[in-house]
Parts: sequence; C-alpha cells; structure tokens
Amino acid sequence: MPSSPRQFLLPVSAALVDAALVLLFAAIGRDTHQRGESVFGVFDTAWPFLAGAAAGWLLPRAWRAPLAAWPTGVVIWVCTVAGGMLLRLASGHTAALAFIVVALITLAAFLLGYRLLWSLLLRLRRSARRS
Repeated sequence: MPSSPRQFLLPVSAALVDAALVLLFAAIGRDTHQRGESVFGVFDTAWPFLAGAAAGWLLPRAWRAPLAAWPTGVVIWVCTVAGGMLLRLASGHTAALAFIVVALITLAAFLLGYRLLWSLLLRLRRSARRS
C-alpha cells in the first residue's frame, strides 16, 4: 500500500500515460486506414490493447516501479501487443503480420520511449547534482 501521495500518484499517472498512448496508437491506425475518428471506433480498436496493458501492469506489479523500462516497461509492452493481438483474433478481427510488426514497433516507441527518457532525465539530474 502506498504510504505517500507521490507513491500513489506516480503509478496512476504512468498507467494513464500508457492508456493514452495506446489510444493514440489506435487513433493513428484508424486515421491511416481512413476509418474515421469516432470515439467508439478508436475504443473498438484500442480495447484489446488496453486489456493487454492492464495484464502487463499486473504481472510485474508495475506500480512498484512504474517508470522502469526494464522489466516493467518491457512486460507492459509485450503484454499490450501479445494480449491485444490475441484478443483481436478472439473477437473476430484480423492480425496481419504487417500490423503485428507496426504494433510492436509503435508501442515499443510509445511505452518504452517515455520510460527511457525519464531514466535519462533522472541520470542527468543526478549527474548535475554531483558536479
């Protein structure tokens, strides 16, 4: 159980960023394929990946180190893509190889990218303090 507001807000914020990035991935994909930008349409595309991301948060207990790229971010990324693809297939949608590759690359850039940037900023900040 979090003992301070920061310990509570950091995981919640990271989970919300992850969800927003998954929704952005779905919106970009729908726009690329000219399927329109309705909220329902974006959610229809995103829900399997959001469910996968939720599983990814539970497996490594991501709330303990929500901004760690390894292992937290990697587990969330893999679960988001794998879970999303499996749920897409189970719900009657397709998962072509090209889509899987695009999802792997895009969601890695999104879900790992901000965590890696965060780590870099923390290192730079620590280095500046030592100087």
